Amino acid sequence: MMDIEHLKLFVRLAATHNISMAGRELGLSPAVASAHISKLEQGLGVRLLHRTTRKVSLTEEGLAFLPHAEEVLASVEAARASVGAGEVSPQGTLRVTAPASFGRMHLVPALKGFLDRYPDLDIDLRLSDTIIDMVEGGFDIAIRNAGLKDSTLIARKLMDDHRIVCTSPAYLEQHGAPASPEELKNHRCVCLHGLDTWTFATPDGAVAVKTKSRLKTDNGEAMRDACADGLGVAISSKWSVYQHLERGDLVEILHDYPLVSDTAIWAVYPSSRLLAPKVRAFIDYFAERFSNMPF
Repeated sequence: MMDIEHLKLFVRLAATHNISMAGRELGLSPAVASAHISKLEQGLGVRLLHRTTRKVSLTEEGLAFLPHAEEVLASVEAARASVGAGEVSPQGTLRVTAPASFGRMHLVPALKGFLDRYPDLDIDLRLSDTIIDMVEGGFDIAIRNAGLKDSTLIARKLMDDHRIVCTSPAYLEQHGAPASPEELKNHRCVCLHGLDTWTFATPDGAVAVKTKSRLKTDNGEAMRDACADGLGVAISSKWSVYQHLERGDLVEILHDYPLVSDTAIWAVYPSSRLLAPKVRAFIDYFAERFSNMPF
């Protein structure tokens, strides 16, 4: 008969591609975790995993077996819930990667509340504006503001990433405000690298404007601060500039021409119907928190 703990380990392995990491989540040493998988394979009479020195991947048989293993575990969870056994308390280390500006402004201030709620959890947080390979880096969750390109990952929307065009009162006083997107060609702009063409919705359809960048940078906070200092006009996310708007350090312009953008903040995690309790706890906590944000 198959051992439920062996199935749990196999499902987490399918998500992490790392025996040590999957074992650690379940309180197992790498040697014991490897032995459990071997026993599961012996019981089934097939190889479920390709093992290399760096990571493991599922064989064809493993891929075919995965949905059935998830089904069994889902049934066990439902059975436990039906008698009030509840869910496993999140524990261990949760490895998260997030964009630098967003992480500093909106993740770090919420971590104390999150960790107070889940005292058996630790966080390993990496802040970088570079898109990191989740599986290769061993991350449980990635916070991203771009669409998914990897079909082995799942994304849950945490909040809209509403973007506006803004500048400082000092810049407006010196240069005036553009009355239409086309007039941006006569203005100084501050841009993120690779984002110097701005597309607007107008009564005549979408209009793309190639801006003249006085400053290009790879950091959203640097762009925002330069814009607030009077260096030019910029596109910024509301989550980045809402306090500057409230204080009057920045002013939204071109209200009648919204940017063509469907960006959002996503929590991305490896594909599996059965989320590790720590991953589910993190996503639920921050989705609730962000639903109450003033932007």
